Amino acid sequence: MGVLAMALAACGSDPDRRCVDRDSYTVDGYKILGSKDCKPSGGGKGKSAKAGGVTAARPAWYYDSDVHGSRASDGTFSRDGAIQRGGLGCDDDDDDGGSGGG
Repeated sequence: MGVLAMALAACGSDPDRRCVDRDSYTVDGYKILGSKDCKPSGGGKGKSAKAGGVTAARPAWYYDSDVHGSRASDGTFSRDGAIQRGGLGCDDDDDDGGSGGG
């Protein structure tokens, strides 16, 4: 029990997350965007914007996913769903994701 408490204290209680483009899904997963593209509170409620007639990315936080290169898959857009399935922990890679809270 003490090990779990230490892990939670060290990593925080937020699940691992990535900012992704909700409209970019392929068989390889969603395209990962920079974390600055997602609003701090996230919630998957990003909106598409048109710039010069081209639809821009629709960013959203994607939790507890597997990352392969610039794609994230097998996760959830629900923070609560990620916590329920055991997605608490540290972000162990150096990409633009992170488990830091918002």
